[in-house]
Amino acid sequence: MSRPLVDIRLEGVSAAAQPGPALHDVSFHVRYGEFFTVLGPPHSGKSAVLRAIAGFLPLSAGRIVVDGEDISRLPPRRRGLGYVFHQGALWPHVAVEDQVAFGLEQQGLGRGAIEERLRLVLRRLRLEEVRRARPADLTLDQQRRLALARALAIEPRVLLLDEPLAHLDPVSRKTLRLELAKLHIDLAVTTICATRDAADALALSNRLAIVQDGRVIQTGEPEELYQRPLTPAAAEALGPATFLPVRVVEVRDLGVVVETEHGDRVPVAGIGQFGVGDAGVLVLRPETMAITEAAEAYGPGIPGRVAVRVFEGARYLYEVDVGCSAPIRVELPAGRDTGVFRLGDRVRVAMSSETMVLLPGAPTSGAGARISE
Repeated sequence: MSRPLVDIRLEGVSAAAQPGPALHDVSFHVRYGEFFTVLGPPHSGKSAVLRAIAGFLPLSAGRIVVDGEDISRLPPRRRGLGYVFHQGALWPHVAVEDQVAFGLEQQGLGRGAIEERLRLVLRRLRLEEVRRARPADLTLDQQRRLALARALAIEPRVLLLDEPLAHLDPVSRKTLRLELAKLHIDLAVTTICATRDAADALALSNRLAIVQDGRVIQTGEPEELYQRPLTPAAAEALGPATFLPVRVVEVRDLGVVVETEHGDRVPVAGIGQFGVGDAGVLVLRPETMAITEAAEAYGPGIPGRVAVRVFEGARYLYEVDVGCSAPIRVELPAGRDTGVFRLGDRVRVAMSSETMVLLPGAPTSGAGARISE
């Protein structure tokens, strides 16, 4: 199965989406063969972006360009795109092989070519043994594979995936995520995926765009966005974090010192846009911190008390009460030499001034410290 590499651009795309939020001046560039993700919370407009690209959502402004061709006014069937819908959109009374073959028949392929394509796609998606089954007889994982097989069989110019891993159990989700990554490497089809799941977006994407209220608020490579979000909303979209409201109390040559609600002071490196008295939000990722004995005072940190400890096999999750309106969540690998802390222990949350992120404004859910999931 071979596919041409395709370049796609959204230029100032606006649309009135019903249901869902409108799109406002959405622009981004998906390069040849990239896996590009549109990441955002529910009702942010990420699925509307895919519907606009596919031709299911008319544009009120802007254009969509594929390899230099403006496809904005083409009907969906003439755009040459494969679409995996959020719920799969499988036909309940049609066998697996017939669902995959339908698009090939619409392309006018002969029976021999259809059979060969079916054989390749069903083997690649591990559906050979259920080729005559109906969707009701499949596991949810197999249903997702079928939706993907149906889209890939037609060898689309661009593959559009709307929440392809949603509602799967954790084991099936990780397995299919890995297989999706391998598929993309092997096939190199330009792919645009919409998801609310930060783990999926970070694991699969070459680059991604974060959307909120129908607008793109940041684009970039996964590592760049995760380490340097520009807003609290972008930071929250990218995975679990503690958000501490702080105020700048000192400006230094290489950073600033901030003060928490409880009066603890923490140095933050590399900040240039803040002045004394400015309010901000300190974003703390759970895996970037450590827990030490309360008496240890080397480097930046905040004293507190262990309020929650959860053992998950490979790691411990702690929540440490530091006197703010929400605790700080810390994630430590099991077996780490720092030891195991117990409920009620007085400890110190150790931080690196290099990994903390200070953003202007208040957390997206209002005043007060909080944890995002």
